[in-house]
Amino acid sequence: MLVDDELIDYLEELSSLLLSKDEKQRLSADLSNILDLFAKIDELDTENVTGRSHPFDNVNALREDEVQASFERELILENAPENDGEMIIAPMAVS
Repeated sequence: MLVDDELIDYLEELSSLLLSKDEKQRLSADLSNILDLFAKIDELDTENVTGRSHPFDNVNALREDEVQASFERELILENAPENDGEMIIAPMAVS
């Protein structure tokens, strides 16, 4: 891909930036270098390499969920400043 003034102007417009002449030259050089590096990576022989979505073999490092007893509702409601027998009633926020 050719990085020319037209592409830099297009990227400047897309990003809603105003670049100085010096910044445009630097951006052009940086993009050219990045694209050259991708071209080198593209030269690699990946014929026998399996595709991966993650660099590690761990599929799922989380533990299994286990049902456990919870606190009793009555005990929690006893400690609430105000409740309706089913839920804790919180004060309304005033802004």
